[in-house]
Amino acid sequence: MQSVKEEAIKVISSMPEPVDIDEIMYRLYVIDKIRKGRDAAEKGDTITIDALKKEIEQW
Repeated sequence: MQSVKEEAIKVISSMPEPVDIDEIMYRLYVIDKIRKGRDAAEKGDTITIDALKKEIEQW
């Protein structure tokens, strides 16, 4: 698995020119959220669809 730094460099390097800082930050943010979601899923830190529906009903 790539380190966070290596992954960030790869993402930034693959972006077409010109690119602004907001686009770079957004893509890195999305990748971070995906990584955290995968890590949580691997650890079993998830909830069922029914539990999610009940939680949403309380909003």
